Amino acid sequence: MGGAWTDETLTNPHAVADKRQRVQRMFSAIAGSYDLNNRLHSFWRDQAWRRAAVKLAEVKPDDYVVDVACGTGDLTLAFMAELTRIGNVSALADHVIGIDFTFQMLPFAQQKWSQHPLQTEHRGEAFVPQNLRQIVRFLNGDAQQLPLPNACCDVVSIAFGIRNVQNVDAALAEFFRVLRPGGRVVVLEFSEPTNPVLRFVNRLYCGRIMPYTATWISGDRSGAYKYLPKSVETFMSRQQMQNHLETAGFGKIVQKPMTFGVCVAYRGVKVERPVPSPGNPGEG
Repeated sequence: MGGAWTDETLTNPHAVADKRQRVQRMFSAIAGSYDLNNRLHSFWRDQAWRRAAVKLAEVKPDDYVVDVACGTGDLTLAFMAELTRIGNVSALADHVIGIDFTFQMLPFAQQKWSQHPLQTEHRGEAFVPQNLRQIVRFLNGDAQQLPLPNACCDVVSIAFGIRNVQNVDAALAEFFRVLRPGGRVVVLEFSEPTNPVLRFVNRLYCGRIMPYTATWISGDRSGAYKYLPKSVETFMSRQQMQNHLETAGFGKIVQKPMTFGVCVAYRGVKVERPVPSPGNPGEG
């Protein structure tokens, strides 16, 4: 497989016309080593960030959750764990859907779910909790055109994926479309520390050290781990992300920086828009 990224396209990867196809090729190339590199190069913080995102979503027992750009399923299964903790397992069929644009990621996600203790502890038993295996489903789909009906879920999440889509506003519009009124969007994404010293250290690590070690571990030739620091460095600021969420129609937006600001979780709520009644002032 040819390289997805070159020095020229990495000048600003978000401006590349075929970014969508390059991102897909990149993730196809690194799917097998994705989890290992995530754990090692986040110093095992990536799972804590995902748990914080789940907490920020304020999941309720009967919520339906859609995890976009689910990758190998870590955040999808974290939402599943929270739902089974607070709700009735036998009533949770199809309550969690993981969607990813790169098909090669999904077998790893499905394998995690098939080996999850919630399933393995019942293997060989005559009784299996009703709908157990249907709690989680994984689908191949695009964040910019979700294969879901309008107003079908209560939470939409995307972890470390929003900067990878071709058109951020198109993806946010889709999230708004599939959420019910009052539903929450949770965006977990890398950022840069606001402290100049920490920002320098983070750029040194992400830009000079991590690309070599991650590439060596993965054997990657797509340029994925050169793309990562450049895609963060050239992506929108925290305020710009908040502005885009507001433009998409979300309100009550909060930001939660984590680990000195190298990661930020955003939450927005789909606020019901009042429909003017006949005779309202200014109508006509």
